[in-house]
Amino acid sequence: MAEDEESPYAAIHVPVLLDRCLELLAPVLSRPSAVVVDGTLGLGGHTAAMLAAHPDATVIGIDRDPDALRRAAERLGPDAARVHFVHAVYDRVPDALAQAGVSSVDGFLFDLGVSSLQLDEDDRGFSYARDAPLDMRMDTSRGITAADVLNTYTHGDLARVLRTYGEEKFAPRIASAILRERERTPLNSSARLVELVRDAIPAAARRTGGNPAKRTFQALRIEVNGELDALRGALPAALDAVRPGGRIVVMSYQSLEDRLVKQAFAEVTRDRTPADLPVPLPEYGPSFRNLTRGAEVASPAEIAENPRAASVRLRAVERLSKVPNEGEVT
Repeated sequence: MAEDEESPYAAIHVPVLLDRCLELLAPVLSRPSAVVVDGTLGLGGHTAAMLAAHPDATVIGIDRDPDALRRAAERLGPDAARVHFVHAVYDRVPDALAQAGVSSVDGFLFDLGVSSLQLDEDDRGFSYARDAPLDMRMDTSRGITAADVLNTYTHGDLARVLRTYGEEKFAPRIASAILRERERTPLNSSARLVELVRDAIPAAARRTGGNPAKRTFQALRIEVNGELDALRGALPAALDAVRPGGRIVVMSYQSLEDRLVKQAFAEVTRDRTPADLPVPLPEYGPSFRNLTRGAEVASPAEIAENPRAASVRLRAVERLSKVPNEGEVT
């Protein structure tokens, strides 16, 4: 179903880089009976546009959030009949394909990070701009919460999470503030966590870079949901499952994710012929080619319309149908 003014979700969910995603996936969506995986279905904005533009295509929509799957089905209306809805983390690609009755597909789309649905619902605790219980689970039916992490992890483990997943240089100071607070009372409020982080960071460091709690909230969210581990599993699974000529498009929103995508794509697009051999050998040639030069970003116009596009980095590759001949661009 194409998005219109009557859609109950049109005003709250603007898909990032929608036109570019459709452009990149159009060659595979146009195949007869094409099957594309939307590995992060969310509210279904990208999937709605793909189905509207390609009436013969089918989408396997994966999301770990059961509420997102329900709302996406409502949003898609009659087009939901062309979607296989799968409740799973996106690294479960083989299981999702098996549920849909296929072993390979024509394309993948991954729109990583927290969804608009999760950010906009106050009781989920993802946003540092509003007070809420510190949950941060993308699937609220299972797993530990952010409050569990804050109230049970050791100082060393907290500092590691903040430093590794939030790239927070004041991680030890913030961890110390959290331990002092939880000795007094359990830490369950996002607003209280924002205060603790702000007070733990030197005043000079608070003057730039936006909300000082941003990195802490990112780190907790990644830890609670195992996001980087899921991405490490999802990328090779997608690369294995895409058919010749098939395409994979990934949008990431922070450097840790983008680095993993860049590394995975670099590995499959490079020639692995041993350096001491005089000519490239076909069996060592790349299995994919890059569709983007580096990471693509949103235009200033899109960012002005949709601020959540400001940090996006898009990379895309295509599986080669044959080993390129000498001189071909890969």
